[in-house]
Amino acid sequence: MAWVLGGGGGWVWGASRGGGGYLGGASGGGGARLVLAARGEEALRAVEAELAATTEVLAVAADVSEEAERIVEGAIRRFGRVDVLVNNASELGPSPMPALEAYRWQDLERVLRVNVLAPLHLTQLVLPGMRARREGVVINVTSDAGVEAYAGWGGYGASKAALEHLSRTLAAELEGTGIRVYAVDPGDMNTEMHRLAEPGVDLSGLPGPDVAAPRFVSLVEQETAPSGRFQAMATESVVQA
Repeated sequence: MAWVLGGGGGWVWGASRGGGGYLGGASGGGGARLVLAARGEEALRAVEAELAATTEVLAVAADVSEEAERIVEGAIRRFGRVDVLVNNASELGPSPMPALEAYRWQDLERVLRVNVLAPLHLTQLVLPGMRARREGVVINVTSDAGVEAYAGWGGYGASKAALEHLSRTLAAELEGTGIRVYAVDPGDMNTEMHRLAEPGVDLSGLPGPDVAAPRFVSLVEQETAPSGRFQAMATESVVQA
């Protein structure tokens, strides 16, 4: 089974080893072959070296909002197929985060490109193969900021709200194809992105991304629902699309 972890934000590379590394380790431990994509090449190579000890890994230093074709083409060239796509790219935007009335449209455009358009584009690229095999999993990593209104989180929250609706619509359009579409809220975690979002706030009491990673793997390997919204820190889906 070949996974593509398309990411490049704080959730992926929070601290020296972020969610992408933990997710890669959890999935690789089950025999999955991995494609990792991120902008930060130094951190990317470190995770690649670590995961290569247990599974086959292809690391692509790329911006998912600009080089989606290169990522997917590399995955298919190396492994022949993509069975699982995890859209965990997240762009926070300016830090500290501004109120919407002061939000530069250029900054918001970048947030939307990474958090909404890139996941859709990557999904479009892998769907033909999944349709042909009548199976596959697309996981879009969302946020509670996409369903709740938090002052100061408007730009990021709007992008995740769009990703939530995109996930629901994709699920409706792919009904009966054998392709599963899940929106997953990883929950509050102690990551670099969260520290940038709320500078000065003590996040030491929050769990790290290693706690959420096994939930993603269980969705791929054990969940049978064709679609749904899940919380990584919970045991059941909270909304079925």
